Amino acid sequence: MNETGIPRNELISVIIPMYQAAETICRALHSVVSQTYRPLEVIVVNDGSTDHGKELTLSFFQQYEEADLTFQLIEQMNKGVSGARNTGMKLAQGGYIALLDADDEWLPQKLQQQYEALKADPDIDFIGTNRIGEHHTSWFFKKFDRITSISSKLLLYKTFFAPSTVVFKRNLLEHIGFFDEQQRYAEEGNYWIRICNKNRCVLLNNSLVRSGGGKPNFGFSGLSSNLLEMEKGELKNMKLGYRMGVVGKAEYIFLVCYSIIKYIRRVIIVKLRRKNG
Repeated sequence: MNETGIPRNELISVIIPMYQAAETICRALHSVVSQTYRPLEVIVVNDGSTDHGKELTLSFFQQYEEADLTFQLIEQMNKGVSGARNTGMKLAQGGYIALLDADDEWLPQKLQQQYEALKADPDIDFIGTNRIGEHHTSWFFKKFDRITSISSKLLLYKTFFAPSTVVFKRNLLEHIGFFDEQQRYAEEGNYWIRICNKNRCVLLNNSLVRSGGGKPNFGFSGLSSNLLEMEKGELKNMKLGYRMGVVGKAEYIFLVCYSIIKYIRRVIIVKLRRKNG
């Protein structure tokens, strides 16, 4: 147990991949230490950054380190966000893993609400939340409650989980493995599909994460700015779902067409945003 009296296997390890994130890393870290439910540890993986994010991170650690929260800064050559997450996940000591991108922030109750949901239903293996501005009442014929089960098939239509929203049992690593480091776009969708195919995954339908400082979720900056590569990644995920038997051939063809339509819509939205910006 730690000083809170919570067993170690119920504590959360926070993994933050960092690449050229000097402007945002301290805000992300501050959102972790401001949680009403204090995690076990924070592991920041510096993925070959050349800015001064490392110095800012170490300074933050010295300022906020407490007896019931440990910090690690791991240095590695650039491997991409999946490689950075994998490095941190392999080192995690808690019973649960929470991911946080270096340009995102958690609201103070985020981990508390997820921990309470996990305690209330021990069969939950993976739980995500909404980002600010998101709330789901229904999607096609599926109704959303405060806690709603999410299947791999549903994820082929819409990625309901952003990386910074999720907490999952560390023992999933034993049979699911890690992020695919060869896939650099829509890599989280690949991982969620693999996890949710055999495990109980749910969405906590509360908005608890501020994504990218409030910027749009696609077409603005970072990996999500490359819409064509994102689309290629999504199509790869759909093929993965087909190979895994999540959908049959007819539905796979429908999904590909549906994805291409969404891609065209995103391109139009980004062009209009830039024109009017």
